[in-house]
Amino acid sequence: MNLRSRLFFSHLFVMGVGLASFILISKVYSPRLFVLQLEEMEQALFFNVRSVRTYLIRGFEQTWNRSTLWSVLFGAGAAGGLSYWVARRITQPLLQMEQITQKFASGDLQERMSNSEIPELARLSSSFNRMADSIEGNEQRRLELIGDLTHELRTPLTVMRGYLEEMAAGQVDPSPEVYQKLVVETRRLERLVNDLQELSKAEAGYLKIDLQPLNIRPILESIVERLSDQLLDDGPTLQLDCPQNLPLVIADRDRTEQISINLLGNAIRYTEKGSITVKVWTEFPWLWVAVIDTGVGIAAEDLPHVFERFWRADRARSRHLGGTGIGLAITRRLVELQGGTIEVESQVNRGSTFRFSIPLSRSSFRSAGGFKID
Repeated sequence: MNLRSRLFFSHLFVMGVGLASFILISKVYSPRLFVLQLEEMEQALFFNVRSVRTYLIRGFEQTWNRSTLWSVLFGAGAAGGLSYWVARRITQPLLQMEQITQKFASGDLQERMSNSEIPELARLSSSFNRMADSIEGNEQRRLELIGDLTHELRTPLTVMRGYLEEMAAGQVDPSPEVYQKLVVETRRLERLVNDLQELSKAEAGYLKIDLQPLNIRPILESIVERLSDQLLDDGPTLQLDCPQNLPLVIADRDRTEQISINLLGNAIRYTEKGSITVKVWTEFPWLWVAVIDTGVGIAAEDLPHVFERFWRADRARSRHLGGTGIGLAITRRLVELQGGTIEVESQVNRGSTFRFSIPLSRSSFRSAGGFKID
């Protein structure tokens, strides 16, 4: 039997047990109580009804049987109808949910559950709709990922195939310049594959994170020094704004360095002139690191998407500069795996600020430079 039948018959069973108990108890005790009532009347009114007691009791039983029969018939009919209505009302959302899941299985992700007046079913419908929205969003992102990945792979492969075909046809002579262009495209493919592999490991939870007490200042100093040497004279200036005495944090050294390099590389890519500042401060129980640039900035409508895979505000420019479009997605996941958060603020043509937090080490009980660890 299905759920509706089970609910219906369970209600009828409960009703039957109640009626049977009522009839049995009434059948046994009602005549006795009637006789006792007659005896009390004889004593109170001083008249004898012994000669007609048998007829009275028989008439009472007949009247009681008729009234009980009609009560059972009407009561059972009303209870049966009400049970059927309640069972249908309870099972209707579940049947609707079953139909929607079947549509989901066939690829139709547009259907949603309607609201229910029953609080528990209303919460179930709301949870189901949130799950459906999440599934639809994941499916949309999956399709976008496939399309973006195909596009990213097509560009270097097309360039490489063009040069190889021209060299095979004798239209282009092999030269160091041609080989260097092939190397550049090969490195782009390699970088894309490595980034995808690292992102998949991070999102699947397979990326090893070695958390330990860490002083982040030497890491930032080394990164700023290395990248400063790569900047052109007419490019942006890179500086570090960090207190001398920093509290220890609980972080992975390599992953923290990777996060900082990703954010600084992104800032350098989009900042032709001006300045890039790495600022560090503490707000218990976090240490914050911000990368502040004066570059092209990001439009307000694009800010919610900056940490998505393959997202770019300016695709053509980013591809020309060598970005894969998943560096920020990796960065966000690495920050989250270390227990922190990452945020972004930006204005077009005024620059961007990417900041991430790292938990402070609770084993560091010292106060220096205005920072106090609890």
